[in-house]
Amino acid sequence: MDFVELVQDRRSANNFLPDQEISQKELNEIFELVKLGPSAFNLQHTRYITVLEPDLKEEVRKAANGQYKVSSASAVIFVVGDKKAYQQASEIYEGLKLLGIVNKQEYDHMVNDTVSFYESRGAEFQREEAIRNASLSAMLFMLAAKEKGWDTCPMIGFDQEEIKDLLRIDEQYEVALMITVGKEKVSSRKPRGYRKPVSEFVTYI
Repeated sequence: MDFVELVQDRRSANNFLPDQEISQKELNEIFELVKLGPSAFNLQHTRYITVLEPDLKEEVRKAANGQYKVSSASAVIFVVGDKKAYQQASEIYEGLKLLGIVNKQEYDHMVNDTVSFYESRGAEFQREEAIRNASLSAMLFMLAAKEKGWDTCPMIGFDQEEIKDLLRIDEQYEVALMITVGKEKVSSRKPRGYRKPVSEFVTYI
């Protein structure tokens, strides 16, 4: 489908058809597109924790207020942002130096500038950046999934601490949101909710 059709057809699925298996191969095809998305300073802050195992999904469901779509979804994905992503700047920029795109002096300057930018702004900024970049990546994931024939629903209705304990998520990472993935049960779909007209959310100055 073309981009306009893709955007128009994407919906937040509130009910999934059960027993619709999604393979790691299919998920990796989506992630191959997601990795091309933008991130601040190309630090690629986002990590995806993908739950496929049925018993673990049930544990996730408990931490998500018992929501049925967690069980019926083919996969449950947690999108997390790395608060310390800037510490990998030297590794990420190394390829530019090896390819001769930047020289040693330019490389050192890029690394130092990026690290000092994050360190000087402190822990709260680093947390905000983790969420901001993870959210940006998550939207691309949902569009890429739809292009591959899968439906999604972004969710925030879960206990953060329970999920961190259950999935052993280190404090370095901030859980931005959860995405359920599957085949939507279209017969139970509700009409699309009200959308504000452009004039209400866009200002030209």
